[in-house]
Amino acid sequence: MNQNDIHQGQELEISLKQIVVSVWHKAWLIALIAVLCAALAFVGSYCFITPKYQSSATFYVNNANNTTPGASMSITTGDITAAKSLVDSYIIILNTQESMMAAVEHAELDITYKQVQGMISAASVNGTEFFKVTVTNTDPVAAKKLADAVAAVLPGRIAETVDGSSVKVVSFPVLPQEPSSPNIILNTVLFFLLGGFAA
Repeated sequence: MNQNDIHQGQELEISLKQIVVSVWHKAWLIALIAVLCAALAFVGSYCFITPKYQSSATFYVNNANNTTPGASMSITTGDITAAKSLVDSYIIILNTQESMMAAVEHAELDITYKQVQGMISAASVNGTEFFKVTVTNTDPVAAKKLADAVAAVLPGRIAETVDGSSVKVVSFPVLPQEPSSPNIILNTVLFFLLGGFAA
């Protein structure tokens, strides 16, 4: 190592020390900015963002060939694979205007097809033959009523459309006690860290 390298290393060490000292002397300002950002995030999330609630129903796709009541069931790997492939088809049936408006009518809610489209979402559960339908609404009671209606209407709609398979509700909706969004704690912590980093 030559003298030039040693000199550059000393300059780097001095510069780092200066940065640490400067940051330490301004720690109160950094903390203040971070706290102010966190406070703004808390107030904004609490006062200006309308809370939303979610209620869900989980369905099981049964594709066994033998669906005779009282008969012994023999579900093969092929049946399970076929059931998984049917999940996307059943979600399409759910998203039709007929299915959604049937659920709205069953729930006795005064909302349009466009409105209900933005409330209902569905997806496979970890790529299995189960799928979950979730209703999001600013009113927790309305979210549960609509989710209950989907659980009541969807199996019949699917049975009318697809022969040789059935859908069973394995998890019924419950009344949400806490909003799903906004996540006030997460927003507050995130803005605290961002404020401190920016400062």
